[in-house]
Amino acid sequence: MGPQLFVIDPVDRLKPAKDSSVALMQAAERAGLAVWVCTLADLAAAERSGPVAGRGHGTWVTATPVTCEPWYALGEPQRLPLESFAHVWMRKDPPVDEAYLYATHLLELAERHGVRVINRPAALRAWNEKLSALRWSHLMAPTLVASRVAELAAFTAEHGEVVLKPLGGRAGQGVVFASAATPGLRALLELVTGMETLPVMVQAFLPGVAAGDKRILLVNGEPLGAVNRVPSGGEFRSNLAVGGQPQATELSEAERAICAELAPALRAEGLFFVGIDVIDGRLSEINVTSPTGIREVERLGGIPLADQVIARLPLS
Repeated sequence: MGPQLFVIDPVDRLKPAKDSSVALMQAAERAGLAVWVCTLADLAAAERSGPVAGRGHGTWVTATPVTCEPWYALGEPQRLPLESFAHVWMRKDPPVDEAYLYATHLLELAERHGVRVINRPAALRAWNEKLSALRWSHLMAPTLVASRVAELAAFTAEHGEVVLKPLGGRAGQGVVFASAATPGLRALLELVTGMETLPVMVQAFLPGVAAGDKRILLVNGEPLGAVNRVPSGGEFRSNLAVGGQPQATELSEAERAICAELAPALRAEGLFFVGIDVIDGRLSEINVTSPTGIREVERLGGIPLADQVIARLPLS
């Protein structure tokens, strides 16, 4: 297996004690694979040379980034064809903005030259992390996606307590709890829909979230590990980025059944590394852009998850 290119945020902004991309890069190096990094701005395409990327490859100083710094060293930037890499990992964190979308188009050009991109660029565009779960709406809490305030208000009245989710949100940002008794509910709905110009997801509130929101990490459709994230400090949101506390966990039979139902579609559409969120046995989201949770699973479960991911990389 050849060198690996990780398309990421600037490497000096990554937090090695928490970052899943760092975990994967270090696992690749432990497997004897050369590791290169670049940002979206380093991707380019030329008529004669085809898709290219330029950035120095990382030389890891330590395998214990929790306590040791620096954790990387960069070589001199070089411009290389993407065909030089066995795999190109698209691990740029959201938002999925114009720059991100254009990068997926450039990576799709590289795919046409035989480059294996993880995850597949077309799937990154097609699988909105909120909307894609609706392919399996029977596994979800009651859900509506709409722009019209009247429809959203009627759904809220029907279910009593709901959660409003912006479709482009991440890490729990912008997620709001509301109820039929919320003062100014219609004004809130006008705000989150931009005066009925943007659709928003509204879901029946699941009180079971108090026991946690489980992040399950799947590799080629197979669940390899999970972490339970428990809300704290009066929050209903359990995302680690907003103060959720990680706990060790095991998968229930119902959760394994969810994974098994999703697996064929994930494999068919080139979604090699995915994180799904499950609350009280209900599918909530399917995270495909830059799934997190590796460090927590490794620390709490004693599972060498990043090494297992690298070991399962497709060879052709």
